[in-house]
Amino acid sequence: MTDQHAVPNDPIRNLEPVHADEPETHEARWTARLVIFLRVMAVLSITKGLYHWAIVCGFAGPQDGFEYQPTPWQTATVFFAVIDLVAAVGLWLAAAWGAVVWLTASVSMAAVEVFFPQVYGGRIVVVAVEFLLLFCYLFLAIQSAREHPN
Repeated sequence: MTDQHAVPNDPIRNLEPVHADEPETHEARWTARLVIFLRVMAVLSITKGLYHWAIVCGFAGPQDGFEYQPTPWQTATVFFAVIDLVAAVGLWLAAAWGAVVWLTASVSMAAVEVFFPQVYGGRIVVVAVEFLLLFCYLFLAIQSAREHPN
């Protein structure tokens, strides 16, 4: 009969103690960069959302007022006023749904600029910036996912 304490390769007996005061050795540089990017996008989204609400409320925008603008312009302005603020909350929390809402808002803005230039004027610069931010997000998300292979 063998003694249970004499087994040298027992994984339970060879556990090292946990030291709470030691810093975590796992580096998540890309994940930290992704969170910073999401927070910056949250600030930009809340700025855009508040700007659109300022237009709706008459503090900014056309001199003759929101209610005298064409219906497609009004619809797009209210849509972006709501979706940008919802995206800002989700992005700040770094929640998956926040990124989805932000991506929806970005692609929607690009689509309105490209396919409906009569609404906001077809600004190609806006489309280029939206897609640049989209590619930055995708790059950071892929790099972050590589850090966490599980």
